[in-house]
Formats: sequence, structure tokens, C-alpha cells
Amino acid sequence: MATMDTLVSLGTLVAFGWSIWELVSAAQRTAQPLVSAGHAGEHSVAATSLHTAGHPVVYFEVAAGVMVFILAGRYLEARAKRRAGAAVRALVDLGAKEVTLLRDGDEIRASADRVSVGDVFVVRPGEKIAADGIVVEGVSAVDASLLTGESMPVEVGVGDRVVGATVNAGGRLVVRATQVGEDTRLAQIAGLVQAAQSGKADVQRLADRVSAVFVPVVLAIAVATMSVWLLLDSDTSDAIRAAVTVLIIACPCALGLATPTALLVGTGRGAQLGILIRGPEALERTRTVDTVVLDKTGTVTEGRMTLTDVVVADGEDRAEVLLLTGAVERASEHPIGRAIADAGRSALPVEEFSALPGLGVQGRVAGKTVVAGRPSLVVERWGHLTPVLERALAEAGSIGATAVVGGWEGMARGVLVVTDTVKPSSAQAVRDLKALGLSPILLTGDHPSVGEAVAAEVGIDSVIAGVLPEGKVDVIRDLQRRGRVVAMVGDGVNDAAALAQADLGISMGTGSDAAIEASDLTLVRGDLCGAADAIRLSRCTLSIIKGNLFWAFAYNVAALPLAAAGLLHPMIAGAAMALSSFFVVSNSLRLRRFR
Repeated sequence: MATMDTLVSLGTLVAFGWSIWELVSAAQRTAQPLVSAGHAGEHSVAATSLHTAGHPVVYFEVAAGVMVFILAGRYLEARAKRRAGAAVRALVDLGAKEVTLLRDGDEIRASADRVSVGDVFVVRPGEKIAADGIVVEGVSAVDASLLTGESMPVEVGVGDRVVGATVNAGGRLVVRATQVGEDTRLAQIAGLVQAAQSGKADVQRLADRVSAVFVPVVLAIAVATMSVWLLLDSDTSDAIRAAVTVLIIACPCALGLATPTALLVGTGRGAQLGILIRGPEALERTRTVDTVVLDKTGTVTEGRMTLTDVVVADGEDRAEVLLLTGAVERASEHPIGRAIADAGRSALPVEEFSALPGLGVQGRVAGKTVVAGRPSLVVERWGHLTPVLERALAEAGSIGATAVVGGWEGMARGVLVVTDTVKPSSAQAVRDLKALGLSPILLTGDHPSVGEAVAAEVGIDSVIAGVLPEGKVDVIRDLQRRGRVVAMVGDGVNDAAALAQADLGISMGTGSDAAIEASDLTLVRGDLCGAADAIRLSRCTLSIIKGNLFWAFAYNVAALPLAAAGLLHPMIAGAAMALSSFFVVSNSLRLRRFR
């Protein structure tokens, strides 16, 4: 099929070949000065002015210029293709690099790839789990947000399954490996990303689509031009010269600049605004997107646990409850405990500290034995909570928050509410996306009550909750099967496959490398408002590219009849090509004023 490459090849070869011909002809004329170049009826006006000047008009610079511009565009495409596999590499790099194997009671430090099915290994607090497996000893909280999207750490104990690449956020665990290598959940997600990327059809360049018709037409016009001139009993050289001028004027120098210049200016402006655009294919997809799926954790919300409320029993002091509870939680390694400790900022020393696996912590602070943990822990020790605290627990559960009960001296003193807070800009971002004609959907691995509470706060009507990474890909595919053109916004490894599957993937720059590499657009600042800006900038850039292509083709179409009639000197054709290129560049530079 004829493409812009066909025009480039023909234009370059003809410009170069005609230049060689002119050089040879000039040499012959110099060697035979008695041969007149200006006999009436022997040449056209263009030929006469050329030969009487005594110097050949060559187009080597046309051939060189076209190749430089086109190769620059090809270089940009090649870079994008080389980076296509980076998402999978980023996923692989996420896994644990080393593992502590248990062999006959001895701990042996080894490379993670040495783990086999059935091996038993130790995972200390803060370490990544080296393979999928089952806990055979210990109790801890595991941060699985990277793979499941759940903002809350998951409590695990003996008999519970754990997933490789998740982080042990609590106590010491001993795990027996059940899946290793390509069978792990992490490897399966990497496979999903790879499959989604390979299944995403490349969007054909607009110039190529138009060139499929334009090139044969130009060739036909060139052949017809030469034939008509010969039928009119013109000199053969005149006929050839007219046909060559047709090809010269049709050489797509401006077409070669149309996409790369707009892309370079648009991506440069985007970088200034904290928006990274992958390439022209991403720009084309923004034009038809009608649905935007938003991951909750780290995208709409902050992605970290924060103390949002402290409710105290009648007669208790809020500051004292936060101070004492925060002090005992400061000695804890649990993410929820750290959120309370950070809010309390207590420097009081803790004595006789002990962790109660799966329940909470306790310790002596300021002479009081302080207990903090699950409501069941306090109820088991001291009986029922007061009505005020019961209501606080119910309200926390209704919004999907985690409630920690703190107390001392045989009595529950307060309820501390911990949750993943919504980013301040998320509500405005949702309004901006709706203004662009997009329908937002909140997608999360959390409990439905959590997703619905967040959606209500930011103004989203549709929520899909309790979804694992594989499920997120299925959700995107289901929307696509229903005719939706889907944009996906996410930040975690759990979003990487969905980002690759979506028609347009938008990642948060504050998220994981896997998500960034799997996406088409990246928001460097991690601000969801940038998603609307990114789509507007992409659509504006695409509009500039279309304008460039239209005027480049319009210039060719308008000039072809003049060239066929022999009314264009090849030098004028070359100047027109330069002006066309100048217009394309100037039009692209308008993107620098994007706000």
C-alpha cells in the first residue's frame, strides 16, 4: 500500500536523480558551447531561464532536507517502541531480590530466584515476601496495596496465604513457598500487562492514511502530464521536466514535519505543566475517549493512612487520649499505629510494651497501662463501650474507615478513626473530567462501603469495588465490549495491566514505575486535576497535527495543476516547499501558549 514513505522515497530519488541529470547536462553544455539553449520552441519558459543562466539548478538540499526531517520522526517512533517493554521489566524488578531461607533450623541469605516450591523462608518486618506462599509461623500485617489496591494492611497468621512482592509491615513471619517464578501473582500481572500491550492495535498515522490515496493520484498526474506534453508535440525534455516538477512539488517535506514538530512542542509544553505524553498514538486516542476509570488508592485518595477523627467518652480529654494512645502506638510497627503516632506526636516513654498479635498493643505510659487496638480487644477486657463510642464505631464503619479503641485503667476512653483521605483536588478534577464529556467511574480493591464513601465525597456516581488486579482488566474489557472508549487513571502495580488494556492509560508520577511505563500519559505531580489538563493538551496537540496535515496536503493539491501546466519553475517549487514547512512549524509553536 502506498504511504508517506512512498512519497518520501519518490521525492528524494527524483530530486537527487534530476540534480545528477542537470549536472551532467551542464557539463555537456560547457563542453559544447556552440549548442544554443535558447532556440525558440525548444524549451519551456522554465527551461529557458535555467539554461540561459548558464548554471544548473540542482535539488540535493531538497533530498537531504527531506531525509533529515523524516528520519528525525522515525527516531522518535523508535524510542517509543524500545520503551514498550519497560512496564514488564518494572514489574519484574518489583519482586524481592534476596530471601532468608530456613534450612535445618539455620537461616541462609540467598538470591530470591533460588526459592523453590516447598521451601520455607523468613520475612522480617519491612522486608518483601519473596514468593507466594502460606504462613506457617507468626502473625503480622501485610501491606498488599501495590498488588491488590487495598489501602488497609491485611492481618495474616498461620494458614493464611501471602503474595510475593508484598511488604511485611508487622512481626516476623515464616512462609512456605507454594508458587515461584512465572507462577507467582506478580508474574501473572506482568503477563497481563504484556498481553494488553501486544493486543493494543497501533494507530496508523493520519499522513499515511491520506497518502494511500494521494500518492497514486500524484503518480497518475505525473504520468498524465508527461503524456499530454508528448502528445502536444513538445520536446521530450520539456515533458520530463514538467513531470519532475509535479513530483518535486508533491514531495511531502511539510508532511514529514507535521506530526513530529507538533508532538515535540506539545510534549515540551506538557513537561512544563507536569504532563508526559508518550506519542502520537496517545494523542489520537484522547479524541474518542468517553469514559474515565479512576483508581481510588493513591489516585483519588492520598494512598496513606491518616488519623481523621478522635471521639472520646463523656468526661474524657481528647488531647490526653491522643497523647497516651499515640505514645503506645509509637512503639508499634503497624501502619495504622504509625498514623496514630504521627498525629499524636507524643514523646512520652513507653515501658513494658507488648504487641497483641492481630488485636493491638499495650504498654505503660505516664504510670498508666494503656491499651489500643481492635474494639473486640477492649470489649473482651473491659466490657461494653459507652453509647458515644458505639456510635463512633458505627459511623467509622459506614464510611469504610478503621477504628482503633484506646483506653486505660479498665475503661475505654476514646475511638480513633483512621482512613485513607481524599486528595484536596480530587473533587475539582472530577468536575473537570465531566466538563470534557467524560463519565467517571471509581474502581477500587477496597470494600464497597469505602469506595462509595469516597465516590460520594468527590462527586462520582458509579463505583466498582472489591476488584483484584485481574478483575480490573476484566472491568476495562467489559466497558470496551459495551462500546465505551476507556481512559484509566491509576498509580499502583495493581493498575499496570488495566492501564495497558485501556484505550488511554494515565498514570500518576508519584506511583509505581510499572504503572508509569504501562501508561500513555503520566502526571508528574500526582495531582488528579492534571488528568483533565492532559486530555485537553493532547486533544489540542492532535488538532494542531490535523491542521498541519491539512495545509500540507492543500498546498500540494493547489500547486499540482500549476506544475502540470509547466507554469512552475522547480526553484519556485522548492521555495513553496520551504514556506509550507515554515507554516507547519509556526502552527506547531502555538502550543507553547497552551494554558
